[in-house]
Amino acid sequence: MKKLFLAGILTLICTSGLFAQQYEYKIITSVESIVPNGLGRSRIVSVDEERDYKEFTSQRTEEDDTRNKSKRGDIRVKNFEETKLLNFYNLGGIRFQNIAANDAVITSKINTMIEEGWDLAFVTSAVESEGGKGDGKGIFITRYIFKRAK
Repeated sequence: MKKLFLAGILTLICTSGLFAQQYEYKIITSVESIVPNGLGRSRIVSVDEERDYKEFTSQRTEEDDTRNKSKRGDIRVKNFEETKLLNFYNLGGIRFQNIAANDAVITSKINTMIEEGWDLAFVTSAVESEGGKGDGKGIFITRYIFKRAK
């Protein structure tokens, strides 16, 4: 009986790795212009290609300080989805109607991702603006990180 119990435990330990949940991740990015006078561009961007970060990574040490020589052109993707959004500003100033319209489009994208089996795992956002005299540059960027079981 003791041997049967130990065999059962050993089998459980050996097969437990087979049931470990594995996930794939996908990032959707929204970029909303905060450039005055409606001169910026706003989009949702979703990549349709994969990249292996290892191909563009080098290990630098005190003994070997060789810089990374991978080519930027190899990192770029040509297959991606781009969805138009409205800018936060127009000639009249901030447009709350544009923000509401962007929310509707982004919500539609999120709902579609969820229908395709993705779960919204994380959301992170930031604002980039020059902020100096005559500030004419700025974006509001949000990254939606989705995951689903492989």
